[in-house]
Amino acid sequence: MQKNSLPAFILGALICLGLALLGHSAADALLQMKAMERTVTVKGLAEREVKADLAIWPIRFTQVDNDLASLYDTVQQKTDRVVAFLKQEGFSEEEISLTLPAIEDRQAQGYVDPNVKYRYAARVSLSLYTNKVELLLKSRKDMVNLVKEGIAVSGQDYDSKPEFIFSGLNEVKPAMVQQATQNARQVAEKFAKDSDSRLGKIKHASQGQFAISDRDSSTPQIKQIRIVSTLTYYLND
Repeated sequence: MQKNSLPAFILGALICLGLALLGHSAADALLQMKAMERTVTVKGLAEREVKADLAIWPIRFTQVDNDLASLYDTVQQKTDRVVAFLKQEGFSEEEISLTLPAIEDRQAQGYVDPNVKYRYAARVSLSLYTNKVELLLKSRKDMVNLVKEGIAVSGQDYDSKPEFIFSGLNEVKPAMVQQATQNARQVAEKFAKDSDSRLGKIKHASQGQFAISDRDSSTPQIKQIRIVSTLTYYLND
């Protein structure tokens, strides 16, 4: 029995040693995995101001009359005058779009408001689509000349305000993403330094969405582009 116990003892010792080494390796692996879980998440901001390169200008006016034929003649004359004004300002015919006027018969419902002087009202709409943004801004100021001719063009209504568009987002995207990423890294490096750590590789990155808005209500032709990128870095001792 003693002869058989020695090999069994040696085998048992080797097994115990192996288990001990395995446990130590597993512990080291767990510690390394735990260290890899140390991260910092930061946000990087990039902003830029640009000028709009496209504009859509709805031009509207209203004409009233008690005679339908006379109303159509007057509407046509004033519409032609507005188109001529735009061409004189420097816009091409291809940039100007016309729609049929909307005619309202105020007696069509059978009830006549005694305060309404004219039976028919025509709402006329034109649209200017152009990349001549600065010229459009100048023309809006010159529009007062049409008012002097009896064409009351709407200017302050929400539906009559020009819409300004910036179409070159793809051209500025790469530089702005780089700027936002660099900004985020600077924040992460500051955090790592303050926590006595070293900044590691990026674990996760989210570019975020580009947002384009007017710089302010007085200058809608100047746009502000903004992007916020979110990055998660590993922290090393």
